[in-house]
Amino acid sequence: AVAQQLAEASGASILYGAEVTVIDRRPWGVAVRTADGRILRARVLVNCAGLHCDRIARLAGDDPGMRIVPFRGEYYELADPSLVRGLVYPVPDPAFPFLGVHLTRGIDGGVHIGPNAVPALAREGYGWSVVRPRELGATLAWPGSWAIARDHWRYGAGELRRSLSKRAFTEAVRRLLPVVEESDLRRAAPGVRAQAVLRDGTLVDDFLIREAARTVHVLNAPSPAATASLPIGREVARRALERL
Repeated sequence: AVAQQLAEASGASILYGAEVTVIDRRPWGVAVRTADGRILRARVLVNCAGLHCDRIARLAGDDPGMRIVPFRGEYYELADPSLVRGLVYPVPDPAFPFLGVHLTRGIDGGVHIGPNAVPALAREGYGWSVVRPRELGATLAWPGSWAIARDHWRYGAGELRRSLSKRAFTEAVRRLLPVVEESDLRRAAPGVRAQAVLRDGTLVDDFLIREAARTVHVLNAPSPAATASLPIGREVARRALERL
């Protein structure tokens, strides 16, 4: 809400639920059509579409050289948050530095535990019941998806086990908090990671920003909590101004 207020105070207009269907480059800039027929015009297009950023790049006529492969992160929360006084993180796996069950105490006093990481069956697949065949087919058609499955299937099998079994998830938590029991964990809201994957199966774990005529595409953005979001915004703004 604060970001919205700051943006609108600076002259921005925010449209919610406006699906982009067509992007057309013009000599003066870019025209964007939304599903409801609205036409938006701008001198530069900045694509920060997260789970859909690769699709937006292709609509603009640019080859992003990657695809978003969605992974759902599932969480629990501690019924008794007093068991944890701060942040508890495992030593990261160099192959998957952004994964690993950890315990995070929030500003509300609650403690989130997770995430695991399992393939989402849709870009916004926040549960196993959410399946979109076209999006799933696009993920399976990307060579990088099969490279991930081939190289990391053992790791993936463990993640699936922790997704389907609360007991298995609890076992992972006990490595950090030995006193925890299954009854101490309550399901919390999941999230979906917009994981950028290259054609050879490389999981992009750093910022990936690509530019073309009148466009700046932010194709991968690590957690802003672990970095400085204001400098990121300045960098994107600098590149957008250069496109002018």
